[in-house]
Amino acid sequence: MVRQATLTVKGAEKRDAGRGVARIPASARRELGVLSGETVVIEGKRPTVAKVWPAGSEEGIVRIGAETRANAGVNIGETVTVAPISADEADRVVVEVPVDADEELLESVASALRDRPLQTGETIRLARPGVRATVVETAPEEIVRVTGTTTVRVRERKPETEGEGTDSSTAPTAETPTEPGPGATYEDIGGLDEELEQVREMIELPLSEPGLFRKLGIDPPSGVLLYGPPGTGKTLIAKAVANEVDAHFEVIDGPEIVSKYKGESEERLRETFERALENGPSVVFIDEIDSIAATRDEDADMENRVVAQLLTLMDGLESRGQVIVVGATNRIDALDPALRRGGRFDREIEIGAPDETGRREILEVHTRGMPLAEDVDLDYLAARTHGFVGADIHSLATEAAMEALRSRDARGELSVRAVDFEAALTAVDPSSMREYVAETPQVSFEDVGGLEEAKGVLTEAVEWPLSYGALFEATKTDPPSGILLYGPPGTGKTLLARALAGESDVNFVSVAGPELIDKYVGESEKAVREVFDRARQAAPSIVFFDEIDAIVGTRGEASEATERVVSQLLAELDGLSEDPNLVVLAATNRREAIDPALLRPGRLEAHVEVPLPDRAARREILAVHTEDKPIAAAVDLDAIAAETGGLSGAQLEAVVRDASMRAIRALADELGPEAATERADEVTIDEAHFEAALEAIERE
Repeated sequence: MVRQATLTVKGAEKRDAGRGVARIPASARRELGVLSGETVVIEGKRPTVAKVWPAGSEEGIVRIGAETRANAGVNIGETVTVAPISADEADRVVVEVPVDADEELLESVASALRDRPLQTGETIRLARPGVRATVVETAPEEIVRVTGTTTVRVRERKPETEGEGTDSSTAPTAETPTEPGPGATYEDIGGLDEELEQVREMIELPLSEPGLFRKLGIDPPSGVLLYGPPGTGKTLIAKAVANEVDAHFEVIDGPEIVSKYKGESEERLRETFERALENGPSVVFIDEIDSIAATRDEDADMENRVVAQLLTLMDGLESRGQVIVVGATNRIDALDPALRRGGRFDREIEIGAPDETGRREILEVHTRGMPLAEDVDLDYLAARTHGFVGADIHSLATEAAMEALRSRDARGELSVRAVDFEAALTAVDPSSMREYVAETPQVSFEDVGGLEEAKGVLTEAVEWPLSYGALFEATKTDPPSGILLYGPPGTGKTLLARALAGESDVNFVSVAGPELIDKYVGESEKAVREVFDRARQAAPSIVFFDEIDAIVGTRGEASEATERVVSQLLAELDGLSEDPNLVVLAATNRREAIDPALLRPGRLEAHVEVPLPDRAARREILAVHTEDKPIAAAVDLDAIAAETGGLSGAQLEAVVRDASMRAIRALADELGPEAATERADEVTIDEAHFEAALEAIERE
């Protein structure tokens, strides 16, 4: 009796896409009597073969990629039977590809197929060449496994001429696998598992099993609205779902249907929906839907007509066929409210910026076809890319590959190394934050001398909610949403904020207060809203308002523009208590000038004084700024700390910098530019240089 197991199909892990593997849990492997690397046959509507790899702790599932699912004729969530099968070593394999078969492609295909089970008629995805191939011949003619001695032939797929491929013998049947489209699959989408599941529920089920809804006595959903920042994968999700369910896919790029002639825009919309109905099941995807379906008003005649036409078309879908409308926008509030009710766009799904785990998955997707060097650490890159969306990570991988290409002659080999990704990180910024100064600072509290009390308060307010979220939930405690750093100029308020972001490994959004003020009504408030919107998209993040007293003066005494900014900032701060991933820091040396409403609990509630440093703190600050400098042994930092009472941290840094410049000047004057450069290792900062620097700072 042949051993077999009935398992539920799940999507493959991102790194497995195109590798022809089936990940099966240990219990099912024992039941089947198979080991990792052996071959199984997966029976859905059709049989297909795959190589067994171990799965995680999930029971009763088999994880297979899009091509294996297509070869078996199944979708995610359906059940298949899995049984062990023997595979002979292949003498010869012939595959067809839809591109020119050159020598480089032949080598890539042979390498990609090695140790992989195959059978005639299957479609395989070759990640490294970036093409899909069809197995047209094997020798022997059974299920075979490609080895190092197998002859692999690649030939170009000939396009069908008119009249070919229409007789019954070559028409696709339930027994013939149909090649999946060249578009995206679920394995090409990283970091959006929950969102993808929601979209599948709203799109895949109505298209593939409409009878389920009729049994429940309800109408299937007619529309799904995907919203979120640009580059998060809204379009990719829509295309992947359409590709997976083998649905007709119609794309409407919002601005493309707009015409200056009356009625023509509406006609283009109608034609698109008619094609979708004729070729159902279909997905109509409207990208940038806000450009054609914004809120109606009296001055926008064309937009009003397009919105009305779209409403009419969506209302007519219930009785006219299997058509799902998917809209995508990054300005959801701009849409006409009539579109956002049940029966039209039934569900709104936010596609936000990915977290660290999501970024790790996206990196796997975009680097799985790359020849990565051993020193590339995707976990490290995921941690370094806060605020990056999928499109940014794709740009990062591309830039790293380009960097590898530029230096390939010097290396002698073509591989992407960690140094290439480091260079790419300096060239690629998070797209959601390019309008602002967004960074992950590389400084930490070790770079801040003294201020131990301030460091402790900041750590509890920012790091603890991220590290001990469960404790805050258990005690029903909301962390402070806003913190005010106040003290004399130069005491290290900005440095503290940057160090906190570096310690917490979060994005740091720096906003200089005066930058937000605009003389036009509404623009200043809009700027404040945009800062917070972008910071939420790049969360976890710290929004730092430097010189906040410049924009939040006491109402009744300040300008009208400042009063509007205060009101907007109060509204934004009131909404932060439920979001531990966003913290507001502000710095000022004029706390008394700030509107009192901002300083109450629930807003900028934690007030942290950053005073002038005492003697011990001055010693620490001097140690920070003289670290790794060629300081003479006779230089006594304790004595300098004792002499510099009343100086701020910035002034102490200036003393060290001035002493360093004097040492450079002395050696340059003595030896001249060329000799001084050659003997740079002889430069020393001695007591005389510090004494002169101290005299200069005191004269100021």
